Formats: sequence, C-alpha cells, structure tokens
Amino acid sequence: MQKTSTGTLYVFSAPSGAGKTTLVKALLEQTSEIGVSVSHTTRAARAGEVDGKDYNFVSQEAFKELIEQDAFLEHAQVFDNFYGTSQIWVEQELDAGRDVILEIDWQGAQQIRQQMPDMVSVFILPPSREELLKRLTGRGTDAQDIINRRMHDAVSEMSHYGEFDYLIINDEFDTALQELRSVVLARRQRTAVQSQKQQQLLENLLN
Repeated sequence: MQKTSTGTLYVFSAPSGAGKTTLVKALLEQTSEIGVSVSHTTRAARAGEVDGKDYNFVSQEAFKELIEQDAFLEHAQVFDNFYGTSQIWVEQELDAGRDVILEIDWQGAQQIRQQMPDMVSVFILPPSREELLKRLTGRGTDAQDIINRRMHDAVSEMSHYGEFDYLIINDEFDTALQELRSVVLARRQRTAVQSQKQQQLLENLLN
C-alpha cells in the first residue's frame, strides 16, 4: 500500500481583531507535532521581527521568480506588498506526519482548496461587532481611519464563513481554544491516519 501523508493541512481565517493569532499561539503551546507555515513577503521587517521565524523576507524580484517557479501554494498582493506560502515546506511537513497551519484570508483559502482539497478550514468569528471594534481599538497602535477600514473589511471577510469546514466563535478564550484543539485532535484519530501510525500494533493485534 502506497504511503500517504499523515499530516493535516489547516487553514485558519478570521477578520483582524477576532483573536486568531492568540488562539494559534496557545494551540501550539498545548499541542505537539503541529506548526505554522512561515510566509514569504516582500514587505520590510518590522521592529522585533526575525527573518525565517516571523516571515521569510525577500525582494519583489525574488518573489516574482518564485511565482514563475510555481513555488507557492497560494500568493496574494496586499496593497504594495506580496505574500506567499511555500509549497515545498508544507508538503515536507505533511509527509513527515506533522500538521501545518496556514493563517490566510478567505481568498487564499480558495486557492489552497483547489490544490489540496483534503485541507481542513476553520473560520474564527468575534462574538459581536461591538466586541470586534473594542479589540481593534484596544490595541492602541492604529489610527482611527485604519480601524474604520478594518471594520469595513471585516464585514466583507466574515460573509465568507460558510465556505469553511468549521466555525468557532471567540467569545470566551479558553472555550474557543478547547474547540479549536478538539478539531485537531479529532482529525488525528481518523482511520486513514491511525492505520499508518499504528501499523505495527494493528499487525500484532490481527495476526
């Protein structure tokens, strides 16, 4: 029997301010054999960001060369900068049996779904518009016009929740984290995955 990938590709999407990044960080702390894909980007590194950890920072010329080489599972232009997900790295992690998380928007999710239909997609929503505005304002780092634009964009983004396999409402953080982790742990118990991971055990039980 041909060996198939035992890792699962997850796509997590959410409007800015829904708490996705914080949830993912906590998920990684509590769950082994899972990691977040480090995107390539042409934007400049911000203070404190580390190349290869936060992003793979490349020039626009290098990014365009990678596009021509079909090196990305998905890529997009956001304002003046490009972002992309490395196909080789993702496939290597999945083949090694590790789960991979992509934190991308609904448009990127559509691109991934076409190439890897077995992916699992999760959309994270805030409990209300009022709470979303409170979280965006509470950061204290953005001007009001940026907050207004993000609120406008959030409504458009949230309208795509129905395209995703799972929907999690990040109201009470610990509950949302438990629900997110439950998705990952349940996927790992699928017969197709367990029959490979527990091959020796199954042979011993049945012989």
